[in-house]
Amino acid sequence: MARAQKLKVYRTVAGFYDAYVAAPSQKAALEAWGSERDLFARGIAELVTDPALMAEPLSSPGTVVKHSRGTTAEQIAALPEPTTRAKPVDAEPATEDGPRSKPKTVSKPKPKPPPKPKPKRDEIDAAEEALDALKADFDRKTRDLVKREAALARERRALEQERSAGLQDAEDTLNKTRRAYDDALRAWRTSQD
Repeated sequence: MARAQKLKVYRTVAGFYDAYVAAPSQKAALEAWGSERDLFARGIAELVTDPALMAEPLSSPGTVVKHSRGTTAEQIAALPEPTTRAKPVDAEPATEDGPRSKPKTVSKPKPKPPPKPKPKRDEIDAAEEALDALKADFDRKTRDLVKREAALARERRALEQERSAGLQDAEDTLNKTRRAYDDALRAWRTSQD
């Protein structure tokens, strides 16, 4: 028995609507929408995870379900402002006395606003300087630590040499004193016999 594929719900924009479809894969969703382009790669389509939005498409898999993206008033409000066009020069009809001599008005196009100034790099330059200063400070501190570590290593070697020499002298003295004691103890025991 063939195993049924798990359905997922996908959404894309279709004019003033969101188009939902329940399909087993993105490829199947694109086919249901009739798209030859990968809308997912372009960021125009997406996977839907909201259970409320998934219910209707899952009830009719493979069928595109459209939902309005807002009320008519909201859609009209979202439209861009109309651009003003120059009024066409009307050709006045000729009268029996000849053409009318009414002055013709042509509206002038609005001047373009001045271009915005190029953004300044002041903040970037300041941040770069701060970063460079911080790096230089850490480099200096690291060099100081390396010097201090080298000095401590020299001090440790000198201390170890001093310890070694001091221990050797102390052990020699102890051994010498112990031999003298053992000799004296032997002599005492002999005198006791």
